[in-house]
Amino acid sequence: MRKHARRALEAEPLLTADDVAKRLNVSTDWVWDHSSRKKPLLPVIRMGDGTLRYRSSGIEAFIDERERISSLGRRAS
Repeated sequence: MRKHARRALEAEPLLTADDVAKRLNVSTDWVWDHSSRKKPLLPVIRMGDGTLRYRSSGIEAFIDERERISSLGRRAS
């Protein structure tokens, strides 16, 4: 990754599970489940104390991927 792009990601504020739940319009329990054991797996950052954090860019990429997969499924029908 280029140095500038890496710096931009590093400056990106991290989201909480509550933030992600609101963005995805799901429960916080859903976010926790899909951060570790259920598919589709959310991109997560595990902090040393067990706290979970998320990059907004990772969540947006997750949404884009889910949309792409949904669109492929519709075309196959």
